[in-house]
Amino acid sequence: MTNIPKTYDFKSTEERLYNWWEQQGYFKPKNQPQNESFDPNVPTYVIAIPPPNVTGELHLGHAMFVAMEDLMIRYHRMCGLSTLWVPGSDHAGIATQLQVEKSLSAEGTNREEIGRTKFLERVWDWKHEYGSKITNQLRRLGASCDWDRERFTLDDGLSIAVREAFVRLYSKGLIYRGPRLINWSPGLKTAVSDLEVEYSQEPGTLYYFKYPLKDSDEYIPVATTRPETILGDTAVAVHPEDKRYQHFVGKTALVPIIEREIPVIADEYVDQDFGTGALKITPGHDPNDYEIGQRHNLPVISVLDRSANVTEVGGPYVGLDRFEARKQIWSDMNDANLTDREEPHMLNVPRTQRGGEIVEPMISTQWFVSMQPLAEAALKAVKEGRIVITPARFEKTYSNWLENIRDWCISRQLWWGHRLPVWYAPDGSLFCAHNEEEAYKQAIEKLGKEITLKQDEDVLDTWFSSGLWPFSTLGWPEETDDLKYFYPTTMLETGYDILFFWVARMIMMGIEFTGQVPFKQVYLHGLVRDEQGRKMSKTLGNVIDPLQVMDEYGTDALRFTLLTGSTPGNDMNLSIERVKANRNFANKIWNAARYVIGKIDAIPQNDSHNELSLADLWIIARLEETCETCTRLLKQHQYSQAGTTAYEFIWGEYADWYIEISKLQLADPNTTEATLRILVDVLDKTLRLLHPFIPFITEEIWQQLKSTCKDRFTPENGWSEALIIAPWPAGKISDASDSVANFNHLTEIIRTIRNARSEHGIANKQKIGATIITSEQSEMISGQRHVLVSLAKIESERLEIKSVDDSSVATDISLVVGTTQIYLDINENVNTEAEASRIENEIEVLESQIERLEKLLDSPFADKAPKDIVEKERHRLTQHRVSRNTLTKRLEELK
Repeated sequence: MTNIPKTYDFKSTEERLYNWWEQQGYFKPKNQPQNESFDPNVPTYVIAIPPPNVTGELHLGHAMFVAMEDLMIRYHRMCGLSTLWVPGSDHAGIATQLQVEKSLSAEGTNREEIGRTKFLERVWDWKHEYGSKITNQLRRLGASCDWDRERFTLDDGLSIAVREAFVRLYSKGLIYRGPRLINWSPGLKTAVSDLEVEYSQEPGTLYYFKYPLKDSDEYIPVATTRPETILGDTAVAVHPEDKRYQHFVGKTALVPIIEREIPVIADEYVDQDFGTGALKITPGHDPNDYEIGQRHNLPVISVLDRSANVTEVGGPYVGLDRFEARKQIWSDMNDANLTDREEPHMLNVPRTQRGGEIVEPMISTQWFVSMQPLAEAALKAVKEGRIVITPARFEKTYSNWLENIRDWCISRQLWWGHRLPVWYAPDGSLFCAHNEEEAYKQAIEKLGKEITLKQDEDVLDTWFSSGLWPFSTLGWPEETDDLKYFYPTTMLETGYDILFFWVARMIMMGIEFTGQVPFKQVYLHGLVRDEQGRKMSKTLGNVIDPLQVMDEYGTDALRFTLLTGSTPGNDMNLSIERVKANRNFANKIWNAARYVIGKIDAIPQNDSHNELSLADLWIIARLEETCETCTRLLKQHQYSQAGTTAYEFIWGEYADWYIEISKLQLADPNTTEATLRILVDVLDKTLRLLHPFIPFITEEIWQQLKSTCKDRFTPENGWSEALIIAPWPAGKISDASDSVANFNHLTEIIRTIRNARSEHGIANKQKIGATIITSEQSEMISGQRHVLVSLAKIESERLEIKSVDDSSVATDISLVVGTTQIYLDINENVNTEAEASRIENEIEVLESQIERLEKLLDSPFADKAPKDIVEKERHRLTQHRVSRNTLTKRLEELK
């Protein structure tokens, strides 16, 4: 591997390296001897992956969390911790069942026809055939999970955990069964969770009508968006302070068409300014109405059945679909002179995430978890700091939700999922048990005779099993070695959009069943949007397929774009141009590595031990500072800034400056060995810094670097088998601040000269003359004469470096860098007006900076800030004043 190819071929590299990493066991925790328990003295870093749906296709949400979590795992693995990333997938009740039902429909049959047993066989067949697709795609992203510990929310171990959790909660009275208002999906024929409901703004109609009063010609004007639910009204409500309607409170109104008697009530919930200021109350089909009904002890009438057709309480409309009933009722009310008008109105319409049909709030007998007792412990865990949420602003969001939490409907009318561990006797008695045998024992003990039991048909909400994920995947309820060593886990990383539905429930479940928090930290990333900030959707045609992006630009380019473009809790805008730019970054690293490896091959080893040059001292100091900065940022969860810091170092400092200067140093036999050693050391450590972000190209280069120079150069901690397990370069604050400052000044001089050459159209090959006047740094600049000549394209015989301004300089172009004056002689006529304009612009910028610094140093900052910081600002102000004065003098000469 000593002959590194000219270009990096990610297509032939990524799968090969991933398979090698996995075969070598690098994804597994490092501190478990063969057939022995873990060493409890070795610290752990553990993440349980947010389990993607087994039906899933890789999308950018997956790419984001995999890149972020893999970064966390790879970094802590390199830091020497015993790292474990537990992979797995979710059975995704509704989504998976829909997939199989579509297949059955294409065959001309359905689940009812083939029955539950055969249907579940078909679902398992489907899972075995397609279920590994998403996990293989996670591998494609570089996910360094311990695949030997892969779990599935319906595997045997997790099924045991689910039943144990249900039985425990039921035994404590925290699970109960009863009628309540829930979200009902008429198409899926099941209750759905709040998470499975998506709201969209859609055009609708606000219907104004008359609510007649009993034994009176008077009426109350009412507005509704759903006339079909009038059939289920049990009151008309007005605000107690609304003078228009106060005299109606306590009277009896008649439901239009069916003329059922209902009361007129007063409730402060009513908005006097919306519609007519009077509200029809339908507790059976509206959550707000349900709350009002509870306060006023109103009856609850279900006017729609599970197919969203009108029930027998609807009189002449029985059997009609809800939308047909809406039209017919309104028509009949119009004929009866009970309508007023219709107005266009934007509706916030709830639709099921999977089926897409409009959700129907409906009273249904379901199973619920009483959440308040569980929420109190979860609130306390965050308030006491046992769980830290990043970014911190979401702690308030989390607390607000838990403080106002409602009981959780956990039953679903599906066949695919964890069936409720509840059995019923013929007399209606129910028995909650771990299995049927245990339920029979309970029944015989209670009823005193042999009976036939029937298990509840419902399955549990998918989020119930997901709530147990951090500890059930480690073996709970058994006291396994994994549970003892790896629990509580360390980090829960996920999108902020499921903070309530998953994160909070895991915290509640973890504390309830293990007595410990399930994780110590929560990191929330944002959503990935298109480059214009819009949500990606097929309708807008702006969906970016991560698989296609990886096929075209490589996995590392996509990962680096996601990781450096996102900040905690904030959405990010993604453009393909940024991915292309990061593909170019990968190529930049590759070319830098080719240069270094090529020089090691080409230059024989010698015993030179020269003093380090200014460039050597600078790059060593900057490497240490960069390592320290990246480490600090990673510890603070500033992952984007850490990646950007490493990026700017290897591109803007190592490749653009040190490699260019190394070409001069490698031409001198007395400096070759030290220069090569530094080139290798900096490349080695920078590859380590970048590995968690871009694992494939860094490992490929590192292996070739190691193979080329392992017998010639040895890193501080030696060569590891692989970069993935190499020690992390923590870095330190450099004490070579003078070298850094001097080299930065030198590069600024070169950059300023280059800019001037570009502005005046001077060809790159054309050598120019230059006079540099500096009272403070003439010795340093004189020592770097060869660097200036080479990088600024200055003719050596025409370069003068002076410590005193003797005003005898013939010049075409005047420049200033700090207190250093630069005069360029280009042997051409310079446009005096253009040069004067350029200098005036520079003076204007300097005046602005001087004004800002003067204000800063006259403010409390000068007394409160650290002295070294204040002195830096004073020095900067002095330099700006000198630069302004020099340029002003030159401007006067030109004029």
